[in-house]
Amino acid sequence: MSILCRYNLLLNPAPVISTSSNHIPPRVTLPQLPHPLPSTTTRSITAQSNSNTMGNQTEQLQSAFKLVGFKNFVRTNPKSDRFQVNRFHHIEFWCTDATNAASRFSWGLGMPIVAKSDLSTGNQVHASYLLRSGDLSFLFSAPYAPSISAGAASTAAIPTFDAAACVSFAAKHGLGVRAIALEVADAEAAFRASVANGAEPASPPSLLDGRTGFAEVRLYGDVVLRYVSYKDASQVSDSNPSRWFLPGFEASAEAFLELDYGIRRLDHAVGNVPELAPAVEYLKNFTGFHEFAEFTAEDVGTSESGLNSVVLANNSETVLLPMNEPVYGTKRRSQIETYLEHNEGAGVQHLALVSNDIFTTLREMRKRSFVGGFEFMPSPPPTYYANLHKRAGDVLTVDQIKQCEELGILVDRDDQGTLLQIFTKPVGDRFVIFSFFFFILFSFFVPTLH
Repeated sequence: MSILCRYNLLLNPAPVISTSSNHIPPRVTLPQLPHPLPSTTTRSITAQSNSNTMGNQTEQLQSAFKLVGFKNFVRTNPKSDRFQVNRFHHIEFWCTDATNAASRFSWGLGMPIVAKSDLSTGNQVHASYLLRSGDLSFLFSAPYAPSISAGAASTAAIPTFDAAACVSFAAKHGLGVRAIALEVADAEAAFRASVANGAEPASPPSLLDGRTGFAEVRLYGDVVLRYVSYKDASQVSDSNPSRWFLPGFEASAEAFLELDYGIRRLDHAVGNVPELAPAVEYLKNFTGFHEFAEFTAEDVGTSESGLNSVVLANNSETVLLPMNEPVYGTKRRSQIETYLEHNEGAGVQHLALVSNDIFTTLREMRKRSFVGGFEFMPSPPPTYYANLHKRAGDVLTVDQIKQCEELGILVDRDDQGTLLQIFTKPVGDRFVIFSFFFFILFSFFVPTLH
């Protein structure tokens, strides 16, 4: 499925949608790096507005880094990874109350709490609860009081967890993503290759329990890119979470394993950054990831708001990391700019989750929207679905189109297939257009006929 379809309606998810043609999805923007990039990074994007009038709302892309836009972008895969990346391993959220955060997400997304590391397991530093559905793993961590954790660092299951840093993170950003974890062939090798190519180290490599590699480098803002590897590949199929996840975790006796709304994996994790060029340069340099797609305001913006975006991917294109920057000088303030202000800097804006049956997933999630679950953005107008019979009647049945309208699902298609998607409202309480939200996907892998 086209990456363009995946990002549809990022600018205006409460749509005023054209009913005469396929609407074009907006791009995603990346968060900014936590510290200045090395001086060797010289490329930058500067958006300049000549005036506030429509005719002069233009951007000037300066330096060697120049976006060509979705239509002119030619995707190639040079297989340039500097180390072997297998997949997304997990996403860790930092908060101040892991018990309630994990319970809400478990209930709202249909992801059972399958493992834990807390006082009951001997962890005196942090409480961490792991949610899992299919290949998707969310970890929620919060600190214990200093009076409890003092001198107990060795009991922490996450070796890089820092109570003071977590409290500061929560005060600055609210509930948010601290780590995007990747499963790699060798965490130590990945770390050393990354640092050798410009990555700022966050935590040196360690071998947990003599069998699980663990290391971190800085990604953008207060977000880290975490590397996890296993000496014995067979341990990922072990039933013990201390083997298939991380040492120090135990199975949760309270797990309601039947809780399942059909969400299966993470498609992409999107970050917002003040400046796109240095962020892209930084990540490309130390990972070797290639450009999978790019978008400019002309591709996905409106006369009132816009953004620029680049999507980076690993060799197998199982890990997609889009990054966005705001476009200035438009009538309405870019939602990326708003995010950066309320988040107090760069960070993960949204996570795109793939469902094996979006109709079932949405019915279950909507049942719980006002009883501890997640609310969704407003649905398109009836005219959108009336026109859908013409646009997608050869792929979707009449009943499926009816269900799309009932559940507020958006439908996009291009020459690679058809995509069904929907956006939640922000899941935090900060007044941000997209402080953090989920984006539920389901693809029909049926080529569009010409």
